[in-house]
Amino acid sequence: MCRNITELRGLEPAATDEEIRAAALQYVRKVSGIRKVTDANHDAIEKAVDAVTAATVELLDALPARRQPPRTVPPLRRPEVQARLAARAAR
Repeated sequence: MCRNITELRGLEPAATDEEIRAAALQYVRKVSGIRKVTDANHDAIEKAVDAVTAATVELLDALPARRQPPRTVPPLRRPEVQARLAARAAR
C-alpha cells in the first residue's frame, strides 16, 4: 500500500470531503500507475475516484469510533500544504 495515503478514521474534526477525495485519488493513481491525468484517461480516473470516495465514506461511517487519533496529520490540514494549494488556485 502507498505510504503516502493518510489515515482518515478518527480525525478531530472528522475528515473532510476534500481529504477523502484526495486519498481516493492517491489510491487510484497508485494502483493504476498513472501519475498524471490526461484527456485519454480522465473519464476512467474520475469514475474510479468517485467509486473509491463513496466506498471510503461508507467505510468511515460504518466503523466504530477510534480510541486514539491517527499518528499523523493529514497533508491537506498542514498549513504549508494549505498555502501551496491557495497559491495554485490564485494562479
